[in-house]
Amino acid sequence: MATMAGGEYTSVKDFYRDRSIFITGGTGFMGKVLVEKLLRSCPDIKNIYLLMRPKKGQDVQERLQELLNAPLFEKLRRDSPGELSKIIPVAGDVTEPELGISADDQDMLIRSVSVVFHSAATVKFDEALKLSVTINMLGTKRLVQLCHRMRNVEALIHVSTAYCNCDRHDVAEEIYPVGQEPEQVIALTQWMDDKMVEDLTPNLIAGRPNTYTFTKALAERMLQRERGSLPVAIVRPSIVLSSYREPVAGWVDNCNGPTGIIAAVGKGFFRTMLCHKDKVADLVPVDIVINLMICAAWRTATHRTDTISIYNCCTGQQNPITWKQFVDLSFKYSRLHPANDVLWYPDGRCHSSIILNKLCVTLQHTLPAHILDILARLKGSRPIMVRVQAKLSKATKCLEYFSTKQWNFRDDNVRRLGEQLSPEDRETFMFDVRQIDWPSYLEHYILGIRHFILKESPDTLPAARSHITK
Repeated sequence: MATMAGGEYTSVKDFYRDRSIFITGGTGFMGKVLVEKLLRSCPDIKNIYLLMRPKKGQDVQERLQELLNAPLFEKLRRDSPGELSKIIPVAGDVTEPELGISADDQDMLIRSVSVVFHSAATVKFDEALKLSVTINMLGTKRLVQLCHRMRNVEALIHVSTAYCNCDRHDVAEEIYPVGQEPEQVIALTQWMDDKMVEDLTPNLIAGRPNTYTFTKALAERMLQRERGSLPVAIVRPSIVLSSYREPVAGWVDNCNGPTGIIAAVGKGFFRTMLCHKDKVADLVPVDIVINLMICAAWRTATHRTDTISIYNCCTGQQNPITWKQFVDLSFKYSRLHPANDVLWYPDGRCHSSIILNKLCVTLQHTLPAHILDILARLKGSRPIMVRVQAKLSKATKCLEYFSTKQWNFRDDNVRRLGEQLSPEDRETFMFDVRQIDWPSYLEHYILGIRHFILKESPDTLPAARSHITK
């Protein structure tokens, strides 16, 4: 059991009492879940400062209101609306010097913040290297510089990805050397024009499939360089999907990773994909990642060490599911809980042969899309299917690298952290992936996609079921 000075155990909830938190990326998929969970499970928390970019015609206060009106915050709005007033938006932008934060706001953060969660990143796999470097690397560097000025900082939690070392088969919880020096890559992208950087990208990221995994690996290396004596931990999730149980099972609000593809599966117009069916699909629910991050901060603050602790937040070691199981269950529940106006009976399969998959794509995706668009034109409605299939094809291209390979992500630190928690904390901040029952989890995932992505209310299910039976 973990203890603080004096030998007694400080619970996670008690640790957060009267402390102020600073979060980057708080409006993103994971960031929202983090904010919601901190407010709901650590009611004595002081304030949560959220870095937010003012958008066209919307200041940060309006953006915050929009955020808090989302279904994710329903439970808090209903049970403890007072907690929501603890969220304080801070106008800024990770792509700008000093994170675009005004001098006054910087002073306020420097005075009051104890724990920092850095989850701002571009998760677009094929993002231009220049922008990817600016957000994922420079953003991290600028945040560390701000943390160095914070008087009371006790933990900085950096969200990375298990795939930043995808050039290795066996990935332990350590920072591996990267071919390039972070500073040189930053300098390079700053003095070269976009076209030059673009032409150089394939050579620069050699061994990695995209700019995302490359810049995330360099960001870790840079953190190691720049942190000085800051208490830092890195959390590396694998493929993050919908929530397992909190605040509602199946909550998801973006189409990243497999989600957009599974939504198309449900609608009946996605039927074939290149994947090696017996390889492990390392999927992890978003709330499990968030619970681990909250506990990692607690551990980092209550047990100061000189090293960066790294947590591979994955399921492949303790509770593996294969791509075939994932795809089969997704089809099964897409038929059991069908979307409205399904074009085709949801069915299909994984192919490990590139040629066979290409053939199936042509016959099952491209050809029907063209036919449907011709019919749409004849009926005088907007032809969209060819465009939709083009988008899906891009999404599968990005996912193919991950669905045709397998990694061994070691998660010893995660297990150890779980053992250091009291039974009560282990329950409140549950990140034991052995507890996931995949069929039940994926059923909620499919229902969540239907409800939150396709915006189809659960009471339309009976009609959709009779439509699919026909």
